Amino acid sequence: MPSLVLDIALSAERLQSVYRGHANRIMAQSRDGRRVSLPVHHLRPFLTHAGIYGAFVLDFSASGELLSLRPLA
Repeated sequence: MPSLVLDIALSAERLQSVYRGHANRIMAQSRDGRRVSLPVHHLRPFLTHAGIYGAFVLDFSASGELLSLRPLA
């Protein structure tokens, strides 16, 4: 199963545009340089009062379907 590692740093202030309905996706760059457009609802489990910060593993199928997003342990 293909995977990418993403380093995400989004402040709570920056995420307010999502909750106001102005955005529903984020663009992130993987550690190997590929750009990923990710629906923001997949990040909700990792949201804190400060925002979303950390390294995450994005697992996807060969056809490009998102299978899981999990914190890098």
